[in-house]
Amino acid sequence: MAHHALDFSAGTDIGRRRKVNEDSALAGPRLLAVADGMGGHPHGDVASRTAVTTLAAHPLTGDPAAALAAAVAAIAARLAELARQDPELARMGTTLTAMAWDGTRFAVAHIGDSRAYLLRAGELSQLTRDHTMVQSLMDSGRLTPSEAAAHPRGSALVRALQSEGSGEPDVFWHDALPGDRYLLCSDGVFGVVRPEAIRDTLAGDARPADAVARLIDLANSGGGPDNITCVVADVVPSGDAPDREPLLLGAAADDGGPGRLARLGRRFHRP
Repeated sequence: MAHHALDFSAGTDIGRRRKVNEDSALAGPRLLAVADGMGGHPHGDVASRTAVTTLAAHPLTGDPAAALAAAVAAIAARLAELARQDPELARMGTTLTAMAWDGTRFAVAHIGDSRAYLLRAGELSQLTRDHTMVQSLMDSGRLTPSEAAAHPRGSALVRALQSEGSGEPDVFWHDALPGDRYLLCSDGVFGVVRPEAIRDTLAGDARPADAVARLIDLANSGGGPDNITCVVADVVPSGDAPDREPLLLGAAADDGGPGRLARLGRRFHRP
């Protein structure tokens, strides 16, 4: 495939039951990411903000997969450093799902239970594997999907980025095709919106921004029990991608709303 570009959008919403948005997101021409601060732990917003801002500042030079792995290691080190400086930040943690674009394919780094999906030729597939207790039990055959759906600790993580020791991310390559649409989202989306509705939304909305807005509306209509964050990106011919600055959202935005990463723009030049 000749070099293509990304047409992207992103959005976040606090939801209907939370008082703080502990999600962070980044969307740019070379890097997409969603981080979800761990629920039930202190300062999840600080953890997700640290993950996304550290990732954004990390140079994506050379091998993008190796660069992503190095960025995740830098995030883990930074979380540990913050906890040493301030004991109140001990035990904080976050998920991270990140995709780095090189013009023909993505390097993916994933830890936790945020997700990356692909819509290709009308079919939705999940690119990442949840690092949850329930997924591990399903993989080992000790739980059926229907049992997993009703499990009381369904969202308990077995791997995350934490200030008291982080697990290793899954890092892999994914070959893209023209016309592909990608969704990165926190569990405030897929935990509420059924896969069929996610597929229909991604397939039915022409612009990434419209798909983002629709997914947030669906999650809130389903009760909005958690923070809701999603990034949608389309693989398009290089000349068809709007020239947009990278966006920083959620806890990672200084003002709590959408922010721009102009100072980091050199990291995100289209290949």
